[in-house]
Amino acid sequence: MSNIEIEEEEYTSQLTMPVLKRILGLLKPYKWWVAGFIVTIALTSALDSLFTYINKQLIDEGLAKGNLDVLYEMATYYGVLQILQAGLVFGFIYLAGVLGERIQYDLRRMMFNHLQELSLSYYSQNAVGRLMARVTSDSGRVADLMTWGLVDTTWAIFNIITATVFMLIINWQLALIVFAAVPLLTFIAVQFRKRILVQFRAARRANSKITGAYNENISGVRVVKALGREDANLAEFQQLTGEMYRASYRAAWLSALFLPTVQVVSAVALGIIVWYGGIQSQYGLFTVGAAHAFVSYVTFMMWPVQDLARVYAEMQHSIASAERIFKLVDTQPDVYDRPDARPVPSLHGVIEFDHVSFTYEDGKPVLTDFSLTVRPGEMLAIVGPTGGGKTTLVNLLCRFYEPTQGVIRIAGHDYTQYTLESIHSRIGVVLQTPHLFSGSIRENIRYGRLEASDAEVEEAARIAGAHDFIVTFEKGYDQEVGEGGSLLSVGQKQLISLARAVLARPEIFIMDEATSSVDTLTEALIQRGMEALMKGRTSFIIAHRLSTIKRADRIIVIENGRIAEMGSHAELLKRRGHYYRLYTQQFKYEREQAYGGAMAQAAV
Repeated sequence: MSNIEIEEEEYTSQLTMPVLKRILGLLKPYKWWVAGFIVTIALTSALDSLFTYINKQLIDEGLAKGNLDVLYEMATYYGVLQILQAGLVFGFIYLAGVLGERIQYDLRRMMFNHLQELSLSYYSQNAVGRLMARVTSDSGRVADLMTWGLVDTTWAIFNIITATVFMLIINWQLALIVFAAVPLLTFIAVQFRKRILVQFRAARRANSKITGAYNENISGVRVVKALGREDANLAEFQQLTGEMYRASYRAAWLSALFLPTVQVVSAVALGIIVWYGGIQSQYGLFTVGAAHAFVSYVTFMMWPVQDLARVYAEMQHSIASAERIFKLVDTQPDVYDRPDARPVPSLHGVIEFDHVSFTYEDGKPVLTDFSLTVRPGEMLAIVGPTGGGKTTLVNLLCRFYEPTQGVIRIAGHDYTQYTLESIHSRIGVVLQTPHLFSGSIRENIRYGRLEASDAEVEEAARIAGAHDFIVTFEKGYDQEVGEGGSLLSVGQKQLISLARAVLARPEIFIMDEATSSVDTLTEALIQRGMEALMKGRTSFIIAHRLSTIKRADRIIVIENGRIAEMGSHAELLKRRGHYYRLYTQQFKYEREQAYGGAMAQAAV
């Protein structure tokens, strides 16, 4: 199931008072703005009803009696009030628009700041698409509810109130007839909206599946063509589009039926008004102007009922969005600063893993009773099979996670005594899959130390071996890298990542299989950059190619969350144990790739 589909299926929440109270709490900093646009809406609605009453007077006292003084007087009132209403309309639209942007900004800032505080485990359990939906579409829906939803609701309520008042003033008997139709219209509107909402949800779920199918087929087009899956995929896609068509058809049919139903009820009410008003007019109790005004006031009451039903349906979506936002901001990080945490003075000291155990899931240990002491300035290489716990070890060192059991000490102190920021700022990490941010090469290298000068940026690039290829670009260090570094090769991205680590001047340096996906020439450049960076620094190197760690002070082999072997390259080869088997197997494979391929070509 795609992330988008999950998002759409979550739009089933019903209105709950706790969530609504929290949403309304977002308006507290802007209470005067809210009061301002509610007042302007109320005045605008009152003027709409007043215009209709002026029209009644214009017809009855001016046109019917041919009184020019009344015509001039009513025209003057009408013109002045129109100018006033134009100003009021501008006012509430401006206030609502600014308020909506501010609420959306507050929500996005709140979520973005909280996301920075959450632990790495949260991102492992939540897809990026879902988090993006919180920050973008969900925040927008809540902001719309708090502004335009409030505008529509306020407008509808005041229209009903003002129309009621003026109808009672004109003819209270006919007003009672109109009031009798309002509950029926309300019932019809709510029932239709519920059924239409069900079909729209079904259509959105089908659309989510279609989007997921599009994404998978476009992303995996080579596999689709290689396996001849075009016809089968087309059949599946037709089934999905059929589901969406049927749901959309039912929603469209109900939507089309809704308005005529409302019009029929309104027509019946208007027919009764005209019939009863005609009877009253025979006795001089109901005028032409009053009839015209009553028809307008009935419209003022009927359409707001539909608006309220629409706002209620949209409110359910906004409440669901708010629930997801609040669930995010209420999530507590697994790793956080203790109340008495202090900045670490330096990471340049003995690092000790003391009987450390760690599990990502209950009953599935990754590290078990792991103990290791690393000397200051030591280069430690970590090897072993996939899933053995290599990356988990350095993640614990970086304090992206914390041990389930045991203690990690730095310079003799439990590292949970120190603040996360002070630890992270002193560790440099180069990952197997390098990540660059949109912007220039210079900005990406400077990312770890923003105050660095251009000269320092270029020096870091030289040390990392990136300078030579950077200067070949048309814009040099100002060359754009694209989203995620898409305009560069994997090797170029890796060298820039290494330059970024060099510039940050870390006290502890970590490389997590950073050379596993690059060619041998780039690997040699990375190796030279690593040697320059690791001088005088404690270094942890997770290696896939064992040839890159021969110079390590110590090599540890991790299997099933424990240290299977430990020693130098030469010592481990002499033991002919785990490391020896890994090394000889890899050496044999690389030799077959080199010589076997050449021999095969010669044979051809």
